Amino acid sequence: MTSIFPVILSGGAGTRLWPLSREMYPKQLLALTSNFTMLQETVTRLAGVSEARPPIVVCNEAHRFTVAEQVRALGVEPTAILLEPAGRNTAPAVALAALKAQELDADAIIVVAPADHVIRDARAFQQAANVAVAEAARGKLVTFGIVAHAPETGYGYIRRGEGEGPTFPVAQFIEKPPLDVARQFVESGDYYWNSGMFVFQASRYLAELGKFAPDILEASTAAYRAARADLDFVRIDKAAFDRCRSESIDYAVMEKTHDAVVLPLDAGWSDVGSWSSLFDALPSDEDGNVLQGDVLVHDTHDCYVHSSSRLVTAVGMDDHIIVETKDAVLVAPKGRVQDVKELVSMLRKSGRSESAWHREVYRPWGSYDSLDHGERFQVKRLILKPGAMLSLQMHHHRAEHWIVVQGTARVTCGEKIFLLSENESTYVPVGATHRIENPGKVALHIVEVRSGTYMGEDDIVRFEDNYGREGTHN
Repeated sequence: MTSIFPVILSGGAGTRLWPLSREMYPKQLLALTSNFTMLQETVTRLAGVSEARPPIVVCNEAHRFTVAEQVRALGVEPTAILLEPAGRNTAPAVALAALKAQELDADAIIVVAPADHVIRDARAFQQAANVAVAEAARGKLVTFGIVAHAPETGYGYIRRGEGEGPTFPVAQFIEKPPLDVARQFVESGDYYWNSGMFVFQASRYLAELGKFAPDILEASTAAYRAARADLDFVRIDKAAFDRCRSESIDYAVMEKTHDAVVLPLDAGWSDVGSWSSLFDALPSDEDGNVLQGDVLVHDTHDCYVHSSSRLVTAVGMDDHIIVETKDAVLVAPKGRVQDVKELVSMLRKSGRSESAWHREVYRPWGSYDSLDHGERFQVKRLILKPGAMLSLQMHHHRAEHWIVVQGTARVTCGEKIFLLSENESTYVPVGATHRIENPGKVALHIVEVRSGTYMGEDDIVRFEDNYGREGTHN
C-alpha cells in the first residue's frame, strides 16, 4: 500500500503578528485560535487524512525542541523532523521532505501544509485531501484553491481552466491583486485564493523540480544526503543548503508543469497573516470585539484586545488592535496592521532583542523569564521540567546566586553535588563549573541573581549537554 506522509512546513517567522509572534517563537508555536498551538492543530487535522502516517516536519533549527515537544504532547511520534539551516522558501523545503518520504517508500504521496493556517472545518479539509490523494496517485500535482467569498487583496489567486471536476487544470497563478481586480475575480467564480497547500507523489514533485529548477533539486539533494542525525532530528547539511537559491513551489514547479490541478476547498481557511485576519478568524462578542486575557473595555467596538500578563483597558476605541505582552505593547488601527512588519524591521535595525525574543524564553529543559536587570546585575526566574537539567557549564564574566522557591534542585558546583529544597540557596562564583537538575516529579522554580561585568547569554562554555548544544548558547 502506498504510504501517505503529511509534510508540515514550520519555518516561518510570522512578523506581522508581532509582538506575540517573534522570530524565535513564531505564530505556529502559539495557541492563537484554540487551546492548542497552530502547529498542533495542523498535526491533528492532517492525522485525519485516510491512511496518513505520522508527519514529516520541516522546521527552523532554532525551533527544534519546541516543535518536537508540541508534536509529542499530542501522543504523536513524527516520522522525521528535518532541520533547515537557513530559510530557502517552500520549493527546497518540500524537496527535503520528498526525499525523506521517497527514502521510506518509493511511491509515497505527500500532503504539504504550512503549520500556521486556520481551517475551521477540519472534516471538509480531510475529505478534500482524500480526493487530492487519489488525483496524486494518477500523477497530478494538486493544489487547494480556497473558495473566495469576498475580495481579498492579501492573497494570491489561482484561475482554473475548463474541466468537469472535482479538480480543474491550473490556468494561471496571479499575484496579490488590487481591490477592484479582486472583486472581479470573486464575481467570476473562476478564481480561488492560493492556499499554499499541495498533494503529490514525492517522486513526481522531485522529477518536475529536476526539470524546471534542476539547481534547486541538486542543492537540496546534496544537503539531504550529507545530513546527519542529531538526537531525534535530521540536521540538513548547512554548506550544501546554503548554495540553494530561495524559491516557492509555485514559481519553481506549479506555474511550469503541465500536470498542475486545483481542487476547490471551502472549509473556513485563513493563513492568519495579520492581526486583522486573526480577528476575523475568532468569535466576537455583541460589540464586535475579540477580547483575550485580562481585558476590560467601555464604549469600544470591533476591536481585538489581547492581554498576556496584566490588566489591559480601553475606552472609546473602534476598529483597533491592542496587544500586550510582558515586554511590549502594540496599538494600531485594523486598516494599518500590515505595517507591523515595518515596526519589526525598525527593531532589528536598532538592535532591539524584542524583534526576535520574548522576555520569557523557552529552552528544551523549561523556560526562563527576565524579571529585572541593571548595569551589573540581572534577575531571572528559571522553571525546569521534571527530570530536566541544564548543561554542565561555566561563565567567564558573571557569578550566580540561586534560590529555590518550588521543588527540589540537585546542584553541581565545582566538585560538590548537593540538594537544595524550597527556601534554600547557593552561590556559584565566576569560573566555577556548575549545573542544575530537577530530580523531582513537579516543576522546579528557581530565582537566579546574576552579578558581574557581562550578562549576555553567549557567556556560556558548555562541557556536557543532554540536548546536543555543546559549543552553542541556545
